[in-house]
Amino acid sequence: MTPNKEDYLKELYKLGGLDHLVSNKQMSQVLEVAPASVSEMLNKLSQEGLLVIEPYKGSQLTPDGLRIAISLLRGHRLWEVFLIRHLGYTWSEAHEDAELLEHISPSRLTDRLDRFLNYPEYCPHGSVIPKSDGQTNEDTLMLLADLKTGDTSKIKKVLEEKKFLDYLQNQGIEIGTQFTVTSVGDYEGPFTLALEEKTIQISYKAACQIFVSEPK
Repeated sequence: MTPNKEDYLKELYKLGGLDHLVSNKQMSQVLEVAPASVSEMLNKLSQEGLLVIEPYKGSQLTPDGLRIAISLLRGHRLWEVFLIRHLGYTWSEAHEDAELLEHISPSRLTDRLDRFLNYPEYCPHGSVIPKSDGQTNEDTLMLLADLKTGDTSKIKKVLEEKKFLDYLQNQGIEIGTQFTVTSVGDYEGPFTLALEEKTIQISYKAACQIFVSEPK
């Protein structure tokens, strides 16, 4: 199993490939790979029994594919916790290096890493860390973009992409940050957020990549 194949399984899972069919177009956009290359790789993974393909509809993980995808995510998110908590990594640095470490971490190592870290429930970006048995208990969250002026909420999870993570850290946004929406610009304009010590503006695009708790 190559790292490239593992990445396909992981991204398929993140796009909902456990519960429903994921289109080749979605995979192509997320992986930034040509559609023809996506089709070729998915066919290989199908032949290995790791996913099933419905022509012109999409792909879905098999139990074996799901097991690999969850193992990768578990290792990735545990490494992110370790790198930030113990080595002083930034959000984006931890994500980048965890992408490498997840492919070389056997279950024995991730289980011991989990124990060393005292069994964290979430990665630093707010995503749930799967248990050793593969169990995941996802929280019910909503997009910041769906909030209205006057709503008060907390940052719970953010999209893991390098430039976006750097953008959030520069804005002073962290998991658990409480804020109040003081204004929303017309026609997908910026969101003005009042934090504890300052007021910031974030774009509508950014607000679509931040998950928050139900507003008060």
